[in-house]
Amino acid sequence: MDLRRLRYFVAVAEERSVGRAAVRLRMAQPPLSVQIRKLESEVGTPLFRRGARGMEPTAAGRALLSRAREALALTAEGFEAARAVAAGRRGRLSVGYMFALAHAVLPKLIPELRRSLPKIDLEFIELSASTREARLLDHSVTVALCMPAIRHIEIEASNIGTQRLMLALPASSSLARATAVPVKKLQGRPLISLPWPAEDPATSVVASLLRRHQVSMPVANRVETVHSALSLVLAGEGMAIVPACAQLGCPTGVVFRPFVDADDAIDVAVCWRRDSLNPLVRNFLKCAEKVIRQV
Repeated sequence: MDLRRLRYFVAVAEERSVGRAAVRLRMAQPPLSVQIRKLESEVGTPLFRRGARGMEPTAAGRALLSRAREALALTAEGFEAARAVAAGRRGRLSVGYMFALAHAVLPKLIPELRRSLPKIDLEFIELSASTREARLLDHSVTVALCMPAIRHIEIEASNIGTQRLMLALPASSSLARATAVPVKKLQGRPLISLPWPAEDPATSVVASLLRRHQVSMPVANRVETVHSALSLVLAGEGMAIVPACAQLGCPTGVVFRPFVDADDAIDVAVCWRRDSLNPLVRNFLKCAEKVIRQV
């Protein structure tokens, strides 16, 4: 059944006149009459009869009228929903984030997303060094907050800020008494190593820092997440070189110190699939760029 004919039918039923309905629809009366007859032919029964008040719906016409109104309303709603999704005003956004950014970014980012995208269903998924790339590629997450950016042919990345590297160490360590630590003081001390994803260990930002200062730190443990690294630091297993934002949520007994002679930083990036057509990605990127300036 043609939705156009349903609109014609509803107009005639509401106006009780083919002539007035034609004016309302901005069309000539004869074509409208033809369309009503074709609709009656499709239904297989008369839908109107002439009465004292004009064109009155028959019992069959009244049955069709209520459902025709519903069908037209649902169609209009469907078109609006499609436009809203295409414009990024509605839809669902699955946001992946690395734990190191959680305490620093999420408390500001989530309210900003709720304000900017009030009709969007939001889901947040924690990522690790080994899962973040796979989660984007298999569509488990729509967009990801990462440190550093993912380097993959199928993934797009936009750097939105940086985080300075700091030393996380036990509060009981002799180095904790200093307000800042020379990199050379790390020589020979055990390192809790975080694998910087998508980078060769020899070219990672931490390896570059130590190599530049000709410092060697034996790797005591390799972990996937910052909170695992901080737990091992607290247990006295070694020290970790981590982004400054990790200190927001740091366990008692672990302290952070900047380096005296280095200001190396790691990029914070928003990553998504290159083939993504989801307009929410761009809206998310704007919100993330705004929030990261406050971190």
